[in-house]
Amino acid sequence: MDEFEPKIIGFLCNWCSYRGADMAGTARIKYPANLRIIRVMCSGRVNEMLISKAFATGADGVLVCGCHPGDCHYQKGNLSARRRVVGLKPFLEAIGIGSDRLRLEWISPSEGHRLADTVKDFTHVIRQRGPSPLNRRRDEH
Repeated sequence: MDEFEPKIIGFLCNWCSYRGADMAGTARIKYPANLRIIRVMCSGRVNEMLISKAFATGADGVLVCGCHPGDCHYQKGNLSARRRVVGLKPFLEAIGIGSDRLRLEWISPSEGHRLADTVKDFTHVIRQRGPSPLNRRRDEH
């Protein structure tokens, strides 16, 4: 039987996390190809609807990455992202998706290794959990 390969959507802020991913690529740091990156200007622009839509359209996991607190180019955008992610986790748990399928990380432009390690760890967690319940229900029909 083939091993389950999760589909992970990553919302990465333009100024820090996306540049960390670029640094990882430039340095040829290997990490799983399960991450589909969507560059956003600020992690604070990632709202509950974007995360919900990612799950509804087939994501097994969602990763939101932003600037470290105090380093946001839009002052408090990353704090808005944290508030939204923390607030959404109980809802994901209640509807059966699971709160551990949503992760928030702070990654700076110089932390390519941190991005790679985060993607490796998150891919491992989602692989252990299996396909999203939304995907399993869709496959049954």
